[in-house]
Amino acid sequence: MHPGRRGRGKENEQKVKRIGRIRLLPLPRPTASAFGALRRTESLSSAQGAQSRLRSAAFVEVSMAGQRVLLLVAFLLSGVLLSEAAKILTISTLGGSHYLLLDRVSQILQEHGHNVTMLHQSGKFLIPDIKEEEKSYQVIRWFSPEDYQKRIKKHFDSYIETALDGRKEFEVFVKLMEIFGTQCSYLLSRKDIMDSLKNENFDLVFVEAFDFCSFLIAEKLVKPFVAILPTTFGSLDFGLPSPLSYVPVFHSLLTDHMDFWGRVKNFLMFFSFSRSQWDMQSTFDNTIKEHFPEGSRPVLSHLLLKAELWFVNSDFAFDFARPLLPNTVYIGGLMEKPIKPVPQDLENFIANFGDAGFVLVAFGSTLNTHQSQEDLKKMHSAFAHLPQGVIWKCQSSHWPKDVHLATNVKIVDWLPQSDLLAHPSIRLFVTHGGQNSVMEAIRHGVPMVGLPVNGDQHGNMVRVVAKNYGVSIRLNQVTADTLTLMMKQVIEDKRYKSAVVAASVILHSQPLSPAQRLVGWIDHILQTGGAAHLKPYAFQQPWHEQYLIDVFVFLLGLTLGTMWLCGKLLGVVARWLCGARKVKKT
Repeated sequence: MHPGRRGRGKENEQKVKRIGRIRLLPLPRPTASAFGALRRTESLSSAQGAQSRLRSAAFVEVSMAGQRVLLLVAFLLSGVLLSEAAKILTISTLGGSHYLLLDRVSQILQEHGHNVTMLHQSGKFLIPDIKEEEKSYQVIRWFSPEDYQKRIKKHFDSYIETALDGRKEFEVFVKLMEIFGTQCSYLLSRKDIMDSLKNENFDLVFVEAFDFCSFLIAEKLVKPFVAILPTTFGSLDFGLPSPLSYVPVFHSLLTDHMDFWGRVKNFLMFFSFSRSQWDMQSTFDNTIKEHFPEGSRPVLSHLLLKAELWFVNSDFAFDFARPLLPNTVYIGGLMEKPIKPVPQDLENFIANFGDAGFVLVAFGSTLNTHQSQEDLKKMHSAFAHLPQGVIWKCQSSHWPKDVHLATNVKIVDWLPQSDLLAHPSIRLFVTHGGQNSVMEAIRHGVPMVGLPVNGDQHGNMVRVVAKNYGVSIRLNQVTADTLTLMMKQVIEDKRYKSAVVAASVILHSQPLSPAQRLVGWIDHILQTGGAAHLKPYAFQQPWHEQYLIDVFVFLLGLTLGTMWLCGKLLGVVARWLCGARKVKKT
């Protein structure tokens, strides 16, 4: 049995007491026909929206907003209302897209009546070119020591540079995780912060899958927690059944359609993946030993199973179909916000190219500052050969001084990515393959050319190519000619556009939006005192029971024992027959 899973009944009883002040008001449920009508309305509106998007982005947003309001009413009526808000702590000690996702989660929960507080590590070295805005929720900011910041930046830059060179970056990543472990130890030793969090007596903690420190904080506070996986499945093992015959292992670059040798590769890579998981989690061993007494020290792999819910930043429209557990919820597209008109200077630039339209180029908040001058020159040369305009998110301070911009290329330090993807004149999205970027492109039905570099980006683009949403090539393998040919191929071949528009319909035609699923399931576990009813007994079983090793050994022993006994009996019979013959002869 896993540590921390004993006495589940007592634990759940305490959870219910802890949220006992939340009074539940039962409301009548809508009839099945009424809810079915809402689903058909949503599906029809989404399909029409995906087609009419090419003509009018504004019409799509207005119509979809109306449907979302209707669905939210139906969702609330189908359950119960909380008369008091829950106190929820969200934790973000990472930067970039990780922070943006937790920020969005915090905003949504706050808007839906909960009292949300974010524990946020501030520092521009973690969140480059992300604008700080006034928040609707409370924020507890903390700063790590300057020497930690310098070490993290040094190793993070080394990690990105290693990936850009096409070399294996895992060893560098493990070193980076070791520094995060040391930084986590510093945070846990901050008595002022930890006491402040304990005094708040939160009802629930919301953690991020790759931020192992957030799991330890939740455990230190002795509070129930839910987790969000910012990538698609596979990057972390949290107990999902994963048949190796059709569920690709992380970094295998396989699809769910594997031939014999593909299954052999997937099987062998499973052991490499398991080893890498152990290497990453062991970087926090010293932190756990320092801050948890012997006998009650948590194991990170067990904490992953302890999460009440797992929210996954993906969707059936993007991911390969695979087995899920009841406490696993897709919320891909959570970053979705109402579309706004693009800035006038960009609108004027787009208008110059008429029916040819424009291409959007963006490589995320991290890679934007790490691209080499040589890569920028190759991409610029490729873009210059397109009849479309090109809007490119690229730091002007990093632009090669000896390169003059082509007339069809416009570089900007910042751009409204989602608004541009919704523009009726967009023809293509050139991306690094980050999870949020891919989901936004699918949402707006925009085909892609991917230039993946590190992390989950390669696996994301494998899915994009497999589903015919676009094409992909590693950034370190790009030449101006190949990039030009790939972009023209995706723009001119309408099969890519049709496939991704169909995916957009799948994404939009679901009965509840990602935000509604997030809020609905959070409310559910607050009302029920946890999610024990959603977790399989397998989480409590030792591995030899879970995989029937004991049964196999028993049956094998029984079979061998039976064969041995039969052999002995046959020997006795043979000797008796031989003896009988000798007696008969004499």
